[in-house]
Amino acid sequence: MRGANERRTERARSLRQADNDAESILWSELRDRRLNGFKFVRQVPIGPYFADFACRDVRLVIEVDGSQHQIGGGDERRDRYMVGNGWSVLRFWNTDIFNDRTAVLETIVAVLEKRLAREVRSADLTFVPGEKKR
Repeated sequence: MRGANERRTERARSLRQADNDAESILWSELRDRRLNGFKFVRQVPIGPYFADFACRDVRLVIEVDGSQHQIGGGDERRDRYMVGNGWSVLRFWNTDIFNDRTAVLETIVAVLEKRLAREVRSADLTFVPGEKKR
């Protein structure tokens, strides 16, 4: 068994304490297996990145994005890394969590139940399925 990486653990803790309102709202729906019994964790390290939320059982990362994500190419690099390592990535805007939480949760369940399995890239939703490991 490998030891804990104290620096990464501390970084994850600080991210959990600094989550924004949208992340707090979504976490209240995901925690304690509240969403159809699926277990989620938050601010989990995956390689050099930290996922806002992750369901390890189905290798799904959920990212909650604010306006700062509209510029730069960081999200594409993160997504490529995670997808290349077998994680599917689902991205929502903060405003969608505030304004239509039910639709957000229904979309998450559709991915968890494999009813949504193809890539989607639109103005309000991004879903990139993970690559199968060989």
